[in-house]
Amino acid sequence: MTAPTTAADALVAQLVDYGVEYVFGTCGHTNIALLDAIGRSPIKFVIARHEQTAAHAADGYARATGKAGVVLLHVGPGMMNAVTGVATAALDSIPLVAISGDIPSYMYGRHPHQEVNLHADADQTAIYRPFVKRAWHVHRVEDLPRFAERAFWTATSGRPGAVLLNVPMDLFSRPLPDTVPAYPLPQRRTRPDLVPDTADRIAAALVTAERPLLYIGGGLGGPAGRTALRELAEHLDIPIAHSLMAKGALPDRHPLVLGMTGFWGLAETNAYAREADVVLALATRFAETDASSWNPEYTWRFPPSRLIQIDIDPAEIGRNYPVEIGAVADAGRAAQQILAAVRRLEPGGADRPELRQRIATARSELFAASADRGRSDQFPLRPERILADVRAALPDDAVLVTDVGWNKNGVAQCYPLPEGGRFITPGGASTMGFGPAAALGVQIAQPERVVVALIGDGGMSAQLPAVPLAVEQGLPVIFLVMNNRAHGTISDLQAGAFGRSYGCDFVDPDGKPYSPDFAALGRACGADGYAVGEPGDLTVALKTAVERRRPAVIDVPMVNEPVPTPGHWNIKDIYQGVFE
Repeated sequence: MTAPTTAADALVAQLVDYGVEYVFGTCGHTNIALLDAIGRSPIKFVIARHEQTAAHAADGYARATGKAGVVLLHVGPGMMNAVTGVATAALDSIPLVAISGDIPSYMYGRHPHQEVNLHADADQTAIYRPFVKRAWHVHRVEDLPRFAERAFWTATSGRPGAVLLNVPMDLFSRPLPDTVPAYPLPQRRTRPDLVPDTADRIAAALVTAERPLLYIGGGLGGPAGRTALRELAEHLDIPIAHSLMAKGALPDRHPLVLGMTGFWGLAETNAYAREADVVLALATRFAETDASSWNPEYTWRFPPSRLIQIDIDPAEIGRNYPVEIGAVADAGRAAQQILAAVRRLEPGGADRPELRQRIATARSELFAASADRGRSDQFPLRPERILADVRAALPDDAVLVTDVGWNKNGVAQCYPLPEGGRFITPGGASTMGFGPAAALGVQIAQPERVVVALIGDGGMSAQLPAVPLAVEQGLPVIFLVMNNRAHGTISDLQAGAFGRSYGCDFVDPDGKPYSPDFAALGRACGADGYAVGEPGDLTVALKTAVERRRPAVIDVPMVNEPVPTPGHWNIKDIYQGVFE
C-alpha cells in the first residue's frame, strides 16, 4: 500500500513545478520535514549559518535571475533573524517567498518552545506584516497548496515584493487529502499597457518641451524596455537621469546619460533636473536620497516643472510630487508605446548638439577628476583609488554587489560601469551587511561571471557567515573589504556636525584603531586571503583572485573620507538646528 503524500512532499512538488531550483535557509525542528522532502527532490538547499545571510542570498539570486527567491526559516528567533533580509527585498521590490515553520497548530497560546508569545498568541506573522505584500498563516493542511500558489503569484506580479508563508510544523507531516486539487501558476501573464490616448498625450508633451528629461528608476524592466528608452532618448535628444537603483540601465558612457540625482548624485544632473520643463518619470518613487530630501532648491521643482509619472504601483503616483499625467502601467511596455507615439508625431526627431556637448563635458570632467584622485599612491588607499583598481582589474561583465557607504554611493556616483556590467545594491533599506550575502545568491544564479562583494569593514563584520557559506558552496565570490576601521560615513557625518566622532570608530582598549585581519579570517574559513600592504598590492590581488576562481577575501586599508554630496540631506539641517 502506498503511503499518503504528506503536505511537505506536495509543497516540494509544487515548488519544482514552479521552477524553483534553490532554497536558501537554515534548519530547525519546525521545518525539517520540509527539508527532508527537499532532499529527495531536484531542488538544492543552500544552508546558511544565519537567517539574515540566507535572506540576502535569496534576494541576490532573485535580483540576478528575475525569478522569486525562496528562503526557508525556523520558528521564532529563526524567522526574526531574517527580518532585515526579507525587509530589504521588500523595500526594493524584489520577489522573495519566505516560508517559515511555526509551533504545532494545536499548541497555540501555551507558549511551547520558541513560540513568539507575550501579548498575542502564536502571531509571528505580525512581525512581517508591515513590509511584506501579504502574509499567510496556514490553519488547515488543505490550504497549503492554495496559499503557496497565492504567495508565488503575489511576490512576482504587479509591483514585485516579499511575502510570508507561515506553516505550523505538524501540517508539514500531515497527509494531504487526494481531494485537494493542484494549484499551478498562470501559464501566461500580462502587464498593463498605457491607454493609447495617454501615450499620445505624453508624446505630445515631450515633443513640445524645451528642456525635457527622462528619469528612470529601478523598475524599468528587461532589455525591451531599456532599448525603447534609449531609442526614445536618441530620437528626441532627451537627456536621461536615473535613481540609485537604476544605475546601469543604460551605459554610463551613453552621450545622453546625465547620471544620478539627489544628495549623492551629480551637480550637473541636479542642475538639469531643476531646469527641466517636462519630466517623464518611469518606475521610480522619488526616494529621499534621489530627491535631496524633496528640497526644491537642490533637485526637483514640481511645479514649475511638469511631472508625468508612470508606475506599476498606483500608490507611488503623486506620493511625493504633484503629477500632471499619472499612469499605472508596466514601465518597459510604456516606454515602447511612447516611442511609437513620438515617432508618429515627430518622425524626424530632434537634435540638441549643445545639450550633448554639455553632458559630455560634465561627464568627462567627473570621470577625469575621479580617475585623477584614483591615481594617488597615498596609503591607506583613497577610496577612488580602490574603485579605479577594481575597474581596471575586472572583466567588463563583472557584477558589483555593494553594501552601504563609499562602496555604494561612490560607485553610483563616479564608477564608469561598462555596458556589460551589473551594479546591485540595497536601496530602500540601505542595509549594512547586504553585500557579502547577496553576492552569494548572485554567484549561484550566474556562476560564469565574476562577482565582487564591494563592502566596508562594517558590512563585512555584519555578515561573517557569508565567507564559510561561499567555501561550502564552492562560490568564487571576491569579498573586497574597503577597511577604514569605522562606520565611516556616519563617523564623517558626526564629525562634521559635532566636531568629533564618538561611537562610530573601531578602537582597542587603548583607543588605537582596531580591525580584525579579514584576510586571515578568509584563510581560516578555507578561502584565499589577501592583505593589501602597499598601493600596488590591490591590483595584483584582484587579478589573482579573478584567475583562481576561488572564494577570496581582500582586506584593503582605506583612508576615511566622505563621499561628495552635491545634493542635500535634510538631516544636516537637523544637526545644524535648521528645521523646515
